Amino acid sequence: MRLIALTCLTMLAFAANSLLTRAALAGEGMDPGLFAVLRTLAGALTLAALVARRGGFTFGRVTWGGPVTLGLYMIGFSLAYRHLDTGIGALILFGGVQATMFAGAVWGRTAIPTARWVGAAMSIGGLALLVWPTGPVRLPLAGIGFMSAAAAGWGLYSLIGRGAQDPLQATAANFALAVPLVLPLVLLGVDATGPGIAMAMIAGAVTSGLGYALWYAILPRLAATQAALAQLSVPVLAASGGVLLLDETPTLRFLLASALVLGGIGIGLYRPKP
Repeated sequence: MRLIALTCLTMLAFAANSLLTRAALAGEGMDPGLFAVLRTLAGALTLAALVARRGGFTFGRVTWGGPVTLGLYMIGFSLAYRHLDTGIGALILFGGVQATMFAGAVWGRTAIPTARWVGAAMSIGGLALLVWPTGPVRLPLAGIGFMSAAAAGWGLYSLIGRGAQDPLQATAANFALAVPLVLPLVLLGVDATGPGIAMAMIAGAVTSGLGYALWYAILPRLAATQAALAQLSVPVLAASGGVLLLDETPTLRFLLASALVLGGIGIGLYRPKP
């Protein structure tokens, strides 16, 4: 039960990330590159302070796999939303994460139950129903490429995290080393408002920094495909947050899509008692 509670808390942090990003970029008109830089920097400073207070910050056991894949996610995500509708972007991102992490499990010769494949397909279908725009759809190749890179980055970052010995230390080092990788994004624009900057800092320090450290803490206890499937709940949680916090009206489409996504996750993660 503790693992389930921690996984749910992590997914809530990821959903809050989505809401903060959406509010800053769409609501405040903040430049996505600057948002990514501030988010990464805030996460790095917060985690470094926590590790230093615990006894010391070191890069001794960190490889470049974590920082590079985290940077790839941050950069790809920011650049993609210069071209893509947020709904289509979410579908490509989470679909790509599923593909990357399931491929990692297959590469590692991990047995994947049939129910997990069925649950993943059902949840992806529900996600498509949830986020697909009602108007004309634009699919620029640049946006698709950037978001696919972000999906691969996050999927690989999650796979790498399954071997983390010290989740807080590893996440702190990953964020610190990712800062110089994302810093050039400020050259693309610095449009920002006070509330937008505050949202970026909160997203970096709390829902990204601490949320990703918690993710690294529970990943070793989850199969790669379980971790992938659980993340499909994030768009539903984010949409539910919009209903609760932004007075958005839930539609029949939202309810049906949510049932498909959550039902698929339930089917994929269900393990019958022997």
